[in-house]
Amino acid sequence: MSKEKTEVSELASAIAGAGGGALSMMLTYPLVTVTTKLQAEEKISQREGREKRNAADVIKELFKKNGITGFYNGLESAIYGMTITNFIYYYFYEWATNSVKRICQHDRLSTLESMFTGAIAGSATAITSNPIWVANTRMTVVKSQKTTLATILEIVEKDGIFTLFSGLKPALVLVVNPIIQYTAFEKLKNLVLSKSSSKKVLSPGWTFLFGAMGKLLATGLTYPYITVKTRLHLENEKRTGDGSSFFQLIKREGISSLYNGISYKLAQSILTAAFLFYFKEGFNSWAVRILKFIRQLLLRKSKLQLNVANK
Repeated sequence: MSKEKTEVSELASAIAGAGGGALSMMLTYPLVTVTTKLQAEEKISQREGREKRNAADVIKELFKKNGITGFYNGLESAIYGMTITNFIYYYFYEWATNSVKRICQHDRLSTLESMFTGAIAGSATAITSNPIWVANTRMTVVKSQKTTLATILEIVEKDGIFTLFSGLKPALVLVVNPIIQYTAFEKLKNLVLSKSSSKKVLSPGWTFLFGAMGKLLATGLTYPYITVKTRLHLENEKRTGDGSSFFQLIKREGISSLYNGISYKLAQSILTAAFLFYFKEGFNSWAVRILKFIRQLLLRKSKLQLNVANK
């Protein structure tokens, strides 16, 4: 693949991933709200001196206090977070994939190579997007009407800048989530494509199904750390976020606390991933065409300017 085509594929993948992520988040956000509240419920109930509520109670209270809009608290920051997260992830994933293919001189990645490229992309994404997800968790749990930027500035002013990176260590551990998800997706995709000599791209139906299957496996295996990360986002000071937080939570609340809201999280994650892959595959071809068109316009403009300068 030429350098020009590689650059276009990397940027197109990032744009398609960002657009697909934003749309999928909008469609599934009520489940995100319920899951986040259930993960934080034990801590909030202790702070307020009341009994812990179940999922039905959380949903009823949300609707009673805020109506349907209550399920969309923090949607703005979630869309920002998902857009930025996916843009960074897909850019680095495509860049790492193209680099590995170029170095190893083959067209399809092995399982180990897929895991390696996923680790690079996931680490870059976790570090860059963590402040937005900290703000999103605060906005969702405390029903804030402030903008994402205002929430981030408030956190820095009240709790210090390091608070924006609360839960970063669990987030880095959770890099294994997309590694599992995308490795499973790539293996399933390659399996289907290898069976057909004419097929080079998955159909939307297969994409939706394999995206859901990959996310089901990834979320099921990593959910306890997702809970720990959510709790740390609610802390008012910097925490280590390492294994000690994990075991302290088990000691205080029992092992079942690690799985609060898992059914809603599985439903949300599976649907989000399925829609993401579905939308991304559709957006990708359009993004490639648009970027090529823009590149051609810029080349024509530079040639015209050069001709004028020579005259």
